[in-house]
Amino acid sequence: MEPPRDQGLLRSDSIPEVGEDAAATVDMAETLSEEEQDELRKELAKVEEEIQTLSQVLAAKEKHLAEIKRKLGINSLQELRQNITKSWQDVTSTTAYKKTSETLSQAGQKASAAFSSVGSVITKKFEDVRNSPTFKSFEEKVENLKSKVGGSKPAGGDFGEVLNSAANASATETIAEQTQEETH
Repeated sequence: MEPPRDQGLLRSDSIPEVGEDAAATVDMAETLSEEEQDELRKELAKVEEEIQTLSQVLAAKEKHLAEIKRKLGINSLQELRQNITKSWQDVTSTTAYKKTSETLSQAGQKASAAFSSVGSVITKKFEDVRNSPTFKSFEEKVENLKSKVGGSKPAGGDFGEVLNSAANASATETIAEQTQEETH
């Protein structure tokens, strides 16, 4: 007599392949008695009948649901809108959403404060430049040039007007100089 060989994964009995009848490979000692087979067949028929009944009940319930929705005037678009609204409410009530929203809000406030301070710094720099001696000197020269070209116009005006006047005056002086050179 040969001792039993326990080889674990290297068992000598075969495993049924795909498409092979698994019942054909079962040892005859493991088969069910006739009485057990009859009992299992009855249970199988009963479960199949219950599944069919439940499917019919479900179909009737779905039909009833559709009729109620039709009477209430609920269409697919309204239903979709309600589902999206409900889903959005579910999302916004999560802790992760609340934390993210709070973080983004704080980041927005910090960014706003940073932009505000940058704007303040830029404004301050422009004021510093405008109050600098170099700019004052330039502004005086432009005013002098403007009074020479414009004549009786009062001094002042906004900076854009002054620059436009200066540009016009410069162009006028250049043309006058060219005209004098041509006549000489």
